[in-house]
Amino acid sequence: MSCSLEQRRQWIEPKQRRLSVARQCELLGLPRASYYYQPRPESDLNRRCRNLLDEEYTRHPFYGVPKMTFWLRALSYPVGPRRVRRLLRELGLMAVYPKPHLSLNPLEHKRFPYLLRDLVIARPDQVWSTDITYIRLRTGFVYLVAILDWYSRCVLTWELSITLDLGFCLAALERALVGRQPEIFNTDQGVQFTSTRFQAPLLAAQVRVSMDGRGRVFDNIFVERLWRSVKYEEVYPKDYSDVAAARHGLGEYFVFYNTERYHQALKYRTPQSVYSERP
Repeated sequence: MSCSLEQRRQWIEPKQRRLSVARQCELLGLPRASYYYQPRPESDLNRRCRNLLDEEYTRHPFYGVPKMTFWLRALSYPVGPRRVRRLLRELGLMAVYPKPHLSLNPLEHKRFPYLLRDLVIARPDQVWSTDITYIRLRTGFVYLVAILDWYSRCVLTWELSITLDLGFCLAALERALVGRQPEIFNTDQGVQFTSTRFQAPLLAAQVRVSMDGRGRVFDNIFVERLWRSVKYEEVYPKDYSDVAAARHGLGEYFVFYNTERYHQALKYRTPQSVYSERP
């Protein structure tokens, strides 16, 4: 079953008359102890450090664990490399699987070469790209995925999730492919995008898949710039209280970004007006 433990916990009906909690857990493949488990509240230190790491990564995406650790210590936060590495993984800024990649099935996770080096981007739908970023809330966080057209900078689709499961990335991709498709689709090498389930609709449409080099954050530079705009213009000033507020705020922001926000690189036109010039 591909659903997360948390999702399966939510399906349990404790007042179900015909099936006991134990039997429901068995049918869902959920250890009974996991149903009764109550996670400890997260410490203020972790929340504060995660938010600071998000801001610093937005400014300096090339910083690794040692520099991030040194930077937090310089701000008088008592953290070590292990905590920083774990928090970066939670943010989706590091590989979420252990190294070496002994647990990855090569038939289920396929990587492709980077195809955009020295490529002239001359038209809409020539290149799309995607990425995942962390969106902080007052008492937690969510993940945001967006699909961007490189030529016009237009955000084609986006989706939020409380986990890094594949589902929200696949949902955004399937919506983006309705009635249109790119010639090249670029991603990083995260496990969501190397999954054959994510790649299947692209390959079926004969889209060429491109992947950033390991550790080369600027291979997907336009999405990195999008995240910077989203966070400094919307997320940090708004300080979302919960997931619903984040979904509402981001929905309004992406409409503004696509239809009202002028881009100097587009000769002060909006992304939507440039993307609408598709042949």
